[in-house]
Amino acid sequence: MKKNKWKSALLALSIVGATSLAACGNAGDSDSGKSDGEKVTVDVFQFKVEFKDQFEQIAEQYEKENEDVDINITTVGGGEDYGAALRSKFASGNEPAIYNIGGPQDVEDWNDKLADLSDTEAAKAALDGTLEGATKDNKVLGLPYNQEGYGFIYNKAIFEKAGIDPASIKDYASLEKAVKDLDAKKKDLGIDAVFALPGKETWVTGLHLSNTFISPEFDNDVMKAYESKDIKFEYGDAFKQILDLQNKYSVQPTVSLDYSKQMEELFSNGKVAIVQQGNWVYPTIEGIDEDLAANNIGLMPIPVEGYADAKLPVGVPMYWGVNSNKDEETVEASKEFIDWLYTSDAGKKAVLEDFKFVPAYEGYDSEKVSDPLSKAVYDYSEKGETIGWVFMGYPTDWGQNKLGVQIQKYLSDKASWDDVVKSVEKSWNEDRNK
Repeated sequence: MKKNKWKSALLALSIVGATSLAACGNAGDSDSGKSDGEKVTVDVFQFKVEFKDQFEQIAEQYEKENEDVDINITTVGGGEDYGAALRSKFASGNEPAIYNIGGPQDVEDWNDKLADLSDTEAAKAALDGTLEGATKDNKVLGLPYNQEGYGFIYNKAIFEKAGIDPASIKDYASLEKAVKDLDAKKKDLGIDAVFALPGKETWVTGLHLSNTFISPEFDNDVMKAYESKDIKFEYGDAFKQILDLQNKYSVQPTVSLDYSKQMEELFSNGKVAIVQQGNWVYPTIEGIDEDLAANNIGLMPIPVEGYADAKLPVGVPMYWGVNSNKDEETVEASKEFIDWLYTSDAGKKAVLEDFKFVPAYEGYDSEKVSDPLSKAVYDYSEKGETIGWVFMGYPTDWGQNKLGVQIQKYLSDKASWDDVVKSVEKSWNEDRNK
């Protein structure tokens, strides 16, 4: 039995974090992986900007311990479209050795460019359920980054000054009341607005926010979403409620507000009380205000009207894939680097203390999960107060380029909510019935 077991229905479901990746039709890369005829070069193309510096530092440490390997890291994420960038990278002929994939839709899209990782030490150490989103035909085609959760991150000091107990927020009605109280006192609280809704970021609205309301429709099962020929938006009214609430009480205009302004300029400087994000933003907040990060931030679920009590979406945000088009030496060097990252003492220390990850692997001391956001994710998961991540089971590009774009039109008053729903129901059906 593995330590710290997690229910597979909660942990196998993948995010992002991040964005849905689509397939690339380019021919394979036949490079030998050698640099100067001596070293194996492992090119890594990854999306998580929040741990870019720390990741590069641990790669340098690996190179010192393995002088026959060069690790080259390229990071594309944040406000950039990682999926589009990855497709361009492959189309250029300069294919990476290690790259990121999401859940079953990405596994299908990139299937012929993914090496079997079943024999890796990391695959053997992965917590129960965390490999299911990247397993096909009994082959492990992706290794989990970590575990993440998201919801509403709030400023504790602002809530306390306003006389609001975050524990009292259990449903939409109590959330709406708290938001109106904060808005009425915003001058005294020194805030510009209650929320900072980054409507420019289609992954925030089209993937993360939508997942909160679409996941219950598919019983929190990414495979049900992936196999479904249609979507009914059973919780569409609740979705609209939360979107409208954030938009109405946000810094404006939301459609041009991006991740950087949301987190770096507004929330981390105490200019707004609440943002929709996840535990991955902790390093960003800490880099701007250490006291705020350590003592004055909390994480609460986004309530779904009509669906039990508020629960926190928790899952695997992304997986590491290894390019099967590379030569055997490069593939093996790539596997060894990932194994070292998640199973060596040095790698595990970096994962916990530098990356601030909630591990998806056994052999870690959960007591060392250090930051308050990650601790909240861990606590919600331990109590079973979570819902799944199904957005990586959406049709390719549907979350961002269909739903996310339609939400931007809605926020700009260029489409009604009914228009949004009809449009994306149609595009889902068309994508799944080709």
